[in-house]
Amino acid sequence: MLGAWLLLWGGLALGCRGETAFLQRADDSAGRCTYSFTVASPIEAACPDASGMPEMRAELAALAARLSRLETRERGTGGSGPRGGEAEAARLEAAYSELLQAKGHWAPDQGVGILGGNGPALSPLRRGMAVRGAGSAPAHPAPGPAAGPRWDPQPLAYQELQSERTEVPVSRLLGETTLGRPGSKDSAGCGELVWVGEPLVFGRAESIAGKYGVWMKDPEPVPPFTRETTWRVDAVGTEVRQLFQYEAAEQLAQGYPTKVHVLPRPLESTGAVIYRGGLFFQPRRSRAVARYDLRGEAVTAEREIPGAGYHGQYPYSWGGYTDIDLAVDETGLWVIYSTEKARGAIVLSKLDPETLEIRRTWETNIRKRGVANSFLICGTLYTVSSYSAPNATINFAYDTATSTSRALSIPFENRFRYLSMVDYNPAERQLFAWDSFNMVTYPIRLSRL
Repeated sequence: MLGAWLLLWGGLALGCRGETAFLQRADDSAGRCTYSFTVASPIEAACPDASGMPEMRAELAALAARLSRLETRERGTGGSGPRGGEAEAARLEAAYSELLQAKGHWAPDQGVGILGGNGPALSPLRRGMAVRGAGSAPAHPAPGPAAGPRWDPQPLAYQELQSERTEVPVSRLLGETTLGRPGSKDSAGCGELVWVGEPLVFGRAESIAGKYGVWMKDPEPVPPFTRETTWRVDAVGTEVRQLFQYEAAEQLAQGYPTKVHVLPRPLESTGAVIYRGGLFFQPRRSRAVARYDLRGEAVTAEREIPGAGYHGQYPYSWGGYTDIDLAVDETGLWVIYSTEKARGAIVLSKLDPETLEIRRTWETNIRKRGVANSFLICGTLYTVSSYSAPNATINFAYDTATSTSRALSIPFENRFRYLSMVDYNPAERQLFAWDSFNMVTYPIRLSRL
């Protein structure tokens, strides 16, 4: 038995650079089981000196003493018989496994691996063994002397493994998926908002009148306008009457409008929208909503929103007289406001786009002054937490189908730190926003219902 230990130690000490290794078991002439471990070592001088590893020497010495005690105990209890040989073989397996685990901790980072070879790879022999702690029972009964060897030694080969890590923003990964692309087949239909991507700048207002404003496209245009026709209003000033028309967003980026509409009444704030050939806006210093026909260039409808606050009574947190905010989604035209009865909470009303008659109203529990802006997608109201924090969130949702609200935490980037307008375009499946002179869009992703 001590000879088996010496062979094992010799294989580990001298065969650290070997290309092949063999472990054999055989009965000697006295009927004792002998284990032989052989490792080829073409360059003996390249092996590390075990004397430089005092912890390993101490552990190996303790293991040698333990093996000697096991041998003595087996001899005293008749362990030389078949049953004693089986128990001793099981204990040797456990001790050998323990030795391999200990040596794995001592192997240098760039030095030899377990049982030789370069790199940190584990040997196939070690992977094939059932690793058990000292003193635990074997997983399977040990075979008798006449049975075949427990281990099936195979030539060992080693491969050095390498890995590389590249950090990619989550927003970019999601944006590159099919669901993240606006207008894709998989994004068709309604769902819940689950992701908002990074903003893309389409244009910039150069004058102080464009610090905040509103820009939009018609999701359901009427001729001669198309979905590419783009509209813009610079909302700074006491007499905001100019509505700029562009043939496409690219023309808006160049700053050359096709036409400038002069509204018969000045509008207030950044809550206007374009829908079905009309501009819907809040006339200045009123709680009314008006429709300006883009083809006839005249106001064709106007209706007061009962009890709605206006001109600074219930604005969003950024101010700007944003008491009355219009929105469009897949279900139609909405108006977002608050009343004295609601005590500043957001109130939603569905409007008829031709007559501006209120079809239905919902009162939420979301404080209007507590959010920076809001928009609707598929009949659900979503709010933005901050207009100036660079890493804001979509923080609340109110579902008009169930009349319930819930908290959210969807990341939303305010790149230029002054978000004064955000609206949803159901045709393009994007958010349109105005962020401190900059007209931007956000790609979104909806879950499937």
